[in-house]
Amino acid sequence: MRVSGIAAAVAAFFVLVGCGSQGEGPEAAAEDRAYHIAVIPKATAHPFWKAVHAGAINAGHELGIEIDWIGTENENNQEQQIDVVLAFIAKQVDAIVLSPLHDTALAKPVEAAVQRGIPVVIIDSGLKSEAHSSFVATDNREGGRLGARCLAELMGGKGKAIILRYNPSSAGTEEREDGFLEEIAGTFPGVEIVSSDQYGGVTQQSAMETAQSLLNEFGHDIQGIFCSTGPSSLGMLSALENAGKEGQIKFVGFDAPPDLVQALREGKIHGLVVQDPFDIGYQGVKTAVQILEGEAVDKRITTRL
Repeated sequence: MRVSGIAAAVAAFFVLVGCGSQGEGPEAAAEDRAYHIAVIPKATAHPFWKAVHAGAINAGHELGIEIDWIGTENENNQEQQIDVVLAFIAKQVDAIVLSPLHDTALAKPVEAAVQRGIPVVIIDSGLKSEAHSSFVATDNREGGRLGARCLAELMGGKGKAIILRYNPSSAGTEEREDGFLEEIAGTFPGVEIVSSDQYGGVTQQSAMETAQSLLNEFGHDIQGIFCSTGPSSLGMLSALENAGKEGQIKFVGFDAPPDLVQALREGKIHGLVVQDPFDIGYQGVKTAVQILEGEAVDKRITTRL
């Protein structure tokens, strides 16, 4: 994407981030709300999830429903996320919209919700279960392929590259990483991936530490880098800056938090694959309401790249 396009998209994402977690306003007065929906993100601190929150709030305002938004600060506490799901089951909310931190660990809590008559919509990252009613997400595999095409073109179709993965059992990012590797292997034989098995973890700090190790080992001999999330991209950017290599190695990241957009403007990063977290939150809540209204919904709803 061009810088101007990313900036406009980011501005749109954050229009509603300052709103509260409830659907305030005369158009959604408490006495008119028909449903109470729990929205449980992977985390709350990162700009991506603030944009998901904004989309969920917007849907709640439009539809006149009550939204509860509760999640861990960072994407590293699946046990706490399980406890949040179980608490909302006990509270007997009308529906749950969930982005699971682990593609198998959250399966049983989701199945327990459905058994109690609470429909579940999964957003952003997949779950190894058939219990949920719908899955709303980016086509993550295609996102990885887009990243591969962008990086290979920047590299002139040849050279060595590395990929910094995110976190094991995060289904959405694994699909991006797999899509990236598949596209490189199938379309760009002149690009050699010299490291594809390193995980940066869920925070920018842990990603920076892994990125520094990768740069120490491969930094003198690579022409390209791909990162599959915002935190891993920011961690890699910090590592490149610390090594004095920012802008010297072609670098494609994922998502568009303000710091990455600024780095793109400054030439420290050369491409970003941008999804639409606002739409993920919006469509997740809208789909949950459609289910509660007895409407048929698609099992898989793909949001924009």
